Amino acid sequence: MTTEYATSSDGTAIAFTTAGDPSRPSILLIHGWAQQFICWRPLMDRLSDRFFLAAMDLRGHGASGKPASSEAYTDTKLWGDDVRAVMAAAAMERPVLAGWSYGSRVIAAYLATHGQADISGIALAGGILAIGEAREPWMVGDASPGLDRDLYTDDIVRRLGATARFVEACTAQPLDRLTYAEMVGVNMLCPAHVRRALFAASVDFRPVFAELSAPALVIHGAQDRVVTPATGEAAARIMPSGRHLPYDGVGHIPFLEAPDRFAEDLGSFVTSLQS
Repeated sequence: MTTEYATSSDGTAIAFTTAGDPSRPSILLIHGWAQQFICWRPLMDRLSDRFFLAAMDLRGHGASGKPASSEAYTDTKLWGDDVRAVMAAAAMERPVLAGWSYGSRVIAAYLATHGQADISGIALAGGILAIGEAREPWMVGDASPGLDRDLYTDDIVRRLGATARFVEACTAQPLDRLTYAEMVGVNMLCPAHVRRALFAASVDFRPVFAELSAPALVIHGAQDRVVTPATGEAAARIMPSGRHLPYDGVGHIPFLEAPDRFAEDLGSFVTSLQS
């Protein structure tokens, strides 16, 4: 794997890590709230022999730049420009945009800002449909990060404890110790001011997804306590070419909880778009 940097429209450096042959079909992996590209490594290991993959660190996360102003995280255009910058820097030709959780917000921002002409399709894993006041109660699981104020405090001890609880609640069955430790560790690389800003805007993505003519795959854990399974069902219904794949016995991180199945489903979806 190789890590490089793209420069977004506001000058923010966006880190991205690539794997696989650039001549093969492309997948751009977009992680969730307070995470980093590391969460995708098991998937990249499984797919890099068949696809070209790039996993970006969202602005404010991981190795990417972390602007101080809240506007850097509430401006939909900037999120769309980040994706565009990575696609250009990685020379990705009509990739599938695959987003986990908050990654759905980033994909919607790209579609709203740049349209769908330069992508082959989208895939959502535990994806959200709205943020801020636009998010309706039926979308919110009992382990949603919006329900725990300690996740946003500047008190690092309280924030660490809350982060450990949140990561634990993300899966239906416990992760192995190393993966759990990595997930908590990279969460803590996302500063409190960024965490607070990520949900500061009020945006409903449903109108954007309703206009998507490109194929869409929605994978959602049936035991997801962070983003309700009903949200995944609704996302697939909204998108004209949406397909819903519920995963029984799986929580909010299907690509870590059922990695072989997820890799096969995503790989088959991407392959189907090449014919």
